[in-house]
Amino acid sequence: MEIRIPEQKPQEDPNKNFLHSTTARIIMVGVLTLVLLIPLQYVKNLIFERSQLQRHVEKTVSDQWGGNVYVYGPVLKIPYKNLKENGATSYAYFFPEKLDINADARSESKERGMYKAAVFNAGIKFRGTYTTPNFSRSGIAPENIDWERATIQLHTGNLKGIKGAVAINFNGKRYNFEPAEKENVNDSTVALETRPFNIVEALSGGEVPFSLDVSYNGSKSLAIVPIGKLTETKMTSNWKTPRFGGNFSPEKENISNSGFTANWKISHLNRPFAQQHFGSLPDLKAYSFDVNFLIPVNEYQQNERAAKYGFLVIGLTFLIFFLIQGLSKISIHIFQYIMIGLALIMFYTLLISITEHSSFRFAYIVAGLAVIVMISLYSISILKDRKFPMFIAAALTALYTFIYIIIQLEDYALLAGSIGLFLILGAVMYFSRRIDWNK
Repeated sequence: MEIRIPEQKPQEDPNKNFLHSTTARIIMVGVLTLVLLIPLQYVKNLIFERSQLQRHVEKTVSDQWGGNVYVYGPVLKIPYKNLKENGATSYAYFFPEKLDINADARSESKERGMYKAAVFNAGIKFRGTYTTPNFSRSGIAPENIDWERATIQLHTGNLKGIKGAVAINFNGKRYNFEPAEKENVNDSTVALETRPFNIVEALSGGEVPFSLDVSYNGSKSLAIVPIGKLTETKMTSNWKTPRFGGNFSPEKENISNSGFTANWKISHLNRPFAQQHFGSLPDLKAYSFDVNFLIPVNEYQQNERAAKYGFLVIGLTFLIFFLIQGLSKISIHIFQYIMIGLALIMFYTLLISITEHSSFRFAYIVAGLAVIVMISLYSISILKDRKFPMFIAAALTALYTFIYIIIQLEDYALLAGSIGLFLILGAVMYFSRRIDWNK
């Protein structure tokens, strides 16, 4: 009698089953996404280094041409005997009764290789009137005032940028300015000062006019302090993208493709300092009105913002391939995921390199198209079908367009990003509902 031994089915290796499971694929793709953050960080460091080089070029051009322009004047300076300090000489400073300023800044971009820096030449005209200084509020007796040794000062933070000689016409007489010694260590300015003259004779007509013209080579910003009892300022320039700052905003501004015009009208009641000072002048830099002449678009800042969304782009792209793999039962090797991830990283190196020779928009379009075409063609060989690669190309196009819109939006970036991510989550939930997660 023949005894048959039942055939035993080969036992399946649980480790092998696990490696081919959906859970294992999710883990591997997740780990790969985190690993790709390393080269993405290198890209961010590259963008930072190039932006630092841009700042270095701006500083070099600024130092050579002339730095930020900060100016105020004219200031009437009169010495007196300070009885509180045993008769030592002190100084009283008086600001104009009326001050009209007309500034015209002709700007341009200086290039150093592929980098640019904004510079300008500003012609500033000061016009106004002075009245006889009043010492009565300070309790200084007339005999202690040295009226014959009065001077006029012009305060500036940029001596290097001044072009040519500077002189003031005060009541019909011309007085030249020369650099003066720094009187107040807390003051951020350097003073130009005239030779001493008799202020009583100069103000013999009561309210007297003055005119002062100064020309500057400067860069980045032009700041003026409104020291008149009433200060009216008009500034014009051919710079198309000014940014107004400082302590006062212009009353009127007109910006066009040919430049801008801005007007300020500031009373002494609008500022927290008086018309006269005894002993020393305070630092008035915080009370200026400014115009910034900056390069309109910081390309490196936009590159940096784009790179911050790199993790989102990599994660969503891998998610698209993972969903296609789950729905179509097509096996995608981890090496193929690596190739796709590296292609996504290359987008950012292309973006920054093309941006340095063109605009950010053009660079974004070229880099985006290059990566989308590369991944789409690679997907045809992976997925063995043209339907899924077309879907991948459309999805990547929508994703890069979404990222570009977020980068351009500043005030509404969070709102647009939140709505977009919500829609993406809804799409993922919809397409993943048919996947059998138990396999």
